[in-house]
Amino acid sequence: MKAQILHSGFDGLRFTVQAEITPELREELALAKTHAKEFGQDIELRFGEVLLSVTQKGGRTFNTNTGELGAVWMFQDPKDRIPNNPGITVDFRALGLATGGIDHAERHFREVMSALAIPYLEHQLRLSRVDFAVDILAPWFEPERTSLVAPPGTKVSEYTGVDETVTQATGGRVTGLRAGNVNNRQLAIYDKRTEVMQKASDGWLTIWNAERASCGQEPLDLSDRLTTQVWRFELRLGSKQLRERFEIHTWADLRERLGDAYHDALQRLRYCIPTNDSNRARWPTHELWRLFEDTIGQDLNAHCCGVQPSDVIFANRIAKMRELDRQILGLFVTRAAISDVQPRDFYEFMERHTEALQQSSEDHHKTLEERLLKAGGKYRWT
Repeated sequence: MKAQILHSGFDGLRFTVQAEITPELREELALAKTHAKEFGQDIELRFGEVLLSVTQKGGRTFNTNTGELGAVWMFQDPKDRIPNNPGITVDFRALGLATGGIDHAERHFREVMSALAIPYLEHQLRLSRVDFAVDILAPWFEPERTSLVAPPGTKVSEYTGVDETVTQATGGRVTGLRAGNVNNRQLAIYDKRTEVMQKASDGWLTIWNAERASCGQEPLDLSDRLTTQVWRFELRLGSKQLRERFEIHTWADLRERLGDAYHDALQRLRYCIPTNDSNRARWPTHELWRLFEDTIGQDLNAHCCGVQPSDVIFANRIAKMRELDRQILGLFVTRAAISDVQPRDFYEFMERHTEALQQSSEDHHKTLEERLLKAGGKYRWT
């Protein structure tokens, strides 16, 4: 059956920054937040070419935004910090990502950080979430829970409305399907047409109709659901995938390896056409899933370097071994120095000293098994 891709691209992108706002910026934000509470509306602050809208929300944070094509910026109050939380969280808006992609997002990030005079280094960045979406015009389609093949233990739910509580069963038309967790890997298939109408998000209709116009087609009339039903297929990756599995932290990492992370995720999820075969792995792939998979592959091909999670894990393990070896050697050199060991006797000293270390290990109040288990628990390689 016929289907048409109306849009594909990033729909969500979130970074945190382990940095602090300046005292001067803190005072301006605090004053604006006070005025926002007093007048019951957002207060605008201009810093060079950047205009911030400061809201009254946020107990111990200053919540601001830079418009529909920008981002939501949340700054921790340096005078009332939430322990262990990042100083800055940047959540990029969907329409800005849809029209400008990663280039626009990074440029906006650096412009705002510069205008606000917030000092930071690249290693202080933490990528915490990426959403990639494909909007497909397919009036004949309706998602079915049984068609989704996901890893064992993945929570799968159907729902019947954009803002409704997830339901396990419903007699009405299914408007969405969600599987997985946003901190790890989550797939959402939902009725984007209804969401656009309910939230008056005409920007998406403009994007869709621009694609229709490029194909010489008439614009969509959303009042007729039977001919304008648009389904969004959206794959979201959280910190467990991005940072822990693929070591994606910075803008450079995002550009280099995001495609690999998505390729890996697509090997673990599949939307199929159910058959009588008891082995779900043999079910044929649904045509809309093939469209979704192919589109992601094409769009993110530039962000691939062929890395697999096992490659990252192996590299991290080797790097940690080398780091510990350098530390051990440094300690041996220091121990030899304060024992007045001469350079010619250093290696003999190392060999003799391992016998003393072995004795200390045997005299330890905890067993070697317990200590190895505890030490190994500090590092996750899977």
